[in-house]
Amino acid sequence: MKRAITNHLAGLGVVLALAAVWPAQAGEGHDHGDAPAAPSANGPQRQPDGSVFLPKPAQRQLGVRTMVTEEAELPRSVELNGKVLMDPNAGGKVQPLNAGRIEPGPRGLPSPGQVVRKGDVLAYVVPSTAPIERSNQSAQLAELRAAKSLADKRVARLKELADTVPRKDIEAAESEAASLAERIAAVGGGLATREALVAPVSGVIASAHVVAGQVVDARELLFEIVDPGRLRIEALAFDPALGADVGSATLAVGNQRVPLVFVGAARSLREQALPLGFRAQGAALNGLAVGQPVRVFVQTRQKVKGIPVPVASLMKSPANQTVVWVKTAPERFEPRTVTTEPLDGLNVAVTSGLKAGDRVATQGATLINQVR
Repeated sequence: MKRAITNHLAGLGVVLALAAVWPAQAGEGHDHGDAPAAPSANGPQRQPDGSVFLPKPAQRQLGVRTMVTEEAELPRSVELNGKVLMDPNAGGKVQPLNAGRIEPGPRGLPSPGQVVRKGDVLAYVVPSTAPIERSNQSAQLAELRAAKSLADKRVARLKELADTVPRKDIEAAESEAASLAERIAAVGGGLATREALVAPVSGVIASAHVVAGQVVDARELLFEIVDPGRLRIEALAFDPALGADVGSATLAVGNQRVPLVFVGAARSLREQALPLGFRAQGAALNGLAVGQPVRVFVQTRQKVKGIPVPVASLMKSPANQTVVWVKTAPERFEPRTVTTEPLDGLNVAVTSGLKAGDRVATQGATLINQVR
């Protein structure tokens, strides 16, 4: 009896072992396929209504920052195309008075970007004269030297006869000898002198157009010197009435805002536009170059009701509409379609689409806009 039970258990063990090795097959109609794992609901994702779910850890990782909006009366602004110019009171140009050949100065020829001080000799110009003119000057110099020699001998003789010769004759001879000496110095200096090109102001060499030995003409522009901390900005306004309605103006330089002082509007059109002049100064101007195009934001005396937000908050929706991301819950952002007007280059005035008290994303808005 015991042997039969033992054989039965051994057979049952073999069957269970074969069942464990043999792969299980689902019945017909019950195959679930290789479906991928369900995505985690804890990561950033776009909701069906267009909003974005962004957990707190993701917000800190993406550096998202928000601000509470406030409605205010803002000046109506106009964006104009401008150009950086040299301040005539803080810059200058170096031009020779005579044609000639360039020679380096005491410290060599200056290079663009080099700092110079007022009065520094930048270069020399050796005047170029025709051979016949130079020979005439040499002949005149020889005649003057001969006359000077005779005048000196006459003065010496008159001094020896000082007891018998009137004093006025001796003084006249001495005066003639001195006059000849000065004429010799003037003519000789004209033959051997060279024109020194001196820096008219202190600043930085903006441009240099010379090399050693170069032959230049009179009034040719050789060097430009500017003070990078004091520049002029010229903007073109196609509405001539804007010149009488300028309240203030700003210039956006990177992430900095430089205030401009309105100098005045021209009284003649250029390319069918009215030139407006502004004066700017400050360390933020060091990155600008003369002739560089810039954007000038002119704030008029007219007012508009709106909400100021940074330019970095403005994004484009898939429909190419301007939107901002509003934080409606601790981990939820919604896009709001807005209309804007320029303000000062770093901020814009939202005239519709927002209300006071909305929390708008100011940093990380680009990353929120990319969440899918």
